[in-house]
Amino acid sequence: MNEPSKPMLPAEHGRVPDGYQSAGVSLYLLFAHEPYYPLPAREINTCVVAAACLLHPRITQPDGMRIHRRLVRGRRPGEIVPPATLTQELGGGARWCDVGDWEAVVAGLVPLVRNQGCDALGLGLAPIERALLCSGPDGTVRVVDPATQECTSYGPPEREAVLNQVRHHLAWAEAGGSLGPGGHLPGSPGARP
Repeated sequence: MNEPSKPMLPAEHGRVPDGYQSAGVSLYLLFAHEPYYPLPAREINTCVVAAACLLHPRITQPDGMRIHRRLVRGRRPGEIVPPATLTQELGGGARWCDVGDWEAVVAGLVPLVRNQGCDALGLGLAPIERALLCSGPDGTVRVVDPATQECTSYGPPEREAVLNQVRHHLAWAEAGGSLGPGGHLPGSPGARP
């Protein structure tokens, strides 16, 4: 597995609102998206945000709130959850309609991240790494070498290795402070009445 490109520090890509104090280790949402290039030759195609970002007023509600509720149910602090994991938990996606429109929510998160409305760990993952994270915990990604027709399969152990790399980068990025969800969430410092 290739190592993901070095993530941008929160100071480079997002901000921690003044007065924000982390209430312990967060849960995180990891999502893939169309690439963008904040710096020359620097592709960001996957982001990790605090799960509380789903509650941000610029995110489609009540979908963000319902997805947040589903995301945090039964999870351990510090867990990184891709939407594909939720899809598996929701009967292969059959019950997403009961929870919310995850595509609209992710579409709202990308500009929130890009406009520094919340902190994010931006990563430039290799195509196989992204495919593993998008295929679900039990998924298999098969790659065929066009020259030799040899097929290589990547599965749950390789997916876990990618998540471990992301955890390592997240720990590095949070060394100066936890990823913040944005300054205008109910109950957060800086929230509007």
